Amino acid sequence: MACDLWLVPLVDVLCHTPDNPFAEELAQYNKVLAENGLPPVPVYQYMPGLSGDVAPVAGFDYDALHFLRRAHLLQLCGLPLAPVDELGGDYEQLLEMFESTAQQSHLVWHYDHAGAYVPLDFAHPLSNDELLAGGGPLGSSQGLLRELEQVAPALGIDPANPPAPPAPPPAPTELEQPAAPA
Repeated sequence: MACDLWLVPLVDVLCHTPDNPFAEELAQYNKVLAENGLPPVPVYQYMPGLSGDVAPVAGFDYDALHFLRRAHLLQLCGLPLAPVDELGGDYEQLLEMFESTAQQSHLVWHYDHAGAYVPLDFAHPLSNDELLAGGGPLGSSQGLLRELEQVAPALGIDPANPPAPPAPPPAPTELEQPAAPA
């Protein structure tokens, strides 16, 4: 299964219009942020020089994401990182056994199909009943980056000198399609 990451610079423009299509989501995010003593989601005015084009910036398999989450969860729990050919019940069992640890991770505690990362720095994912019912926990993009840098060495990646990223997908991928041709 493929997961595409898209850069959407028009979001900032749309957020400043009277019929903001993101108003409900932003209100939910801002509510949970305020409940935790944090400022609202920063939404900046459109910056000159941006084309406004929507563009794919990355693509990867959900399986790869789950392997990455598994590696990070094992590391957080102090367990050895052993390669596996497939996740099967191993990952689900880890999530159940170490749920409270998983819930403290921006990388692990995030829904595949929904949820958001916001450009604010906070230690652990935030949630309330409303978020969990509709879109999942709210993560910090800075917190996610810290966790990726933490797990990178265990995967043979130097976070100070990472490998070059692969080319972005030329178009949206289908849900069951691999992110890159085999």
